[in-house]
Amino acid sequence: MQAGQDSLEKVVCETTVEIKNKNGLHMRPAMQLVDLANQFDCDITVNNSENVVDGKSIMQIVMLAASCGTKLKIKAEGTDAKKAISAMQELVENKHFIDPDSAD
Repeated sequence: MQAGQDSLEKVVCETTVEIKNKNGLHMRPAMQLVDLANQFDCDITVNNSENVVDGKSIMQIVMLAASCGTKLKIKAEGTDAKKAISAMQELVENKHFIDPDSAD
C-alpha cells in the first residue's frame, strides 16, 4: 500500500436527496444525472438503501427504479467531490428534473 500525496487529496462528500418529480427517476432525468456526474473527475455512487450503483452509468442509475419520494444517497470521492455533490443536489432538489415538454 502506498501512502502519499494521493491519500491526502482524497475528499469524500455525501448527501441525501429525495426524488420529487411525479414521474420519478425515469430515463430522461437519469440521463441528466449521469451527464452531470460525468462532468466531474471524482468517483460518484448513488445508493437507494438496497443498491449502490455507479453514478456515471445510465444503466446502473435506471436500475435504481427510484419513484417519487425515493431518497437517494449520493457519495463522491475525489478532488472535486464537493463541487459534484453540490451540483447534483441542485439538479435533484431545486430543478426536480422537470421535463419542459410536460409543463401543463
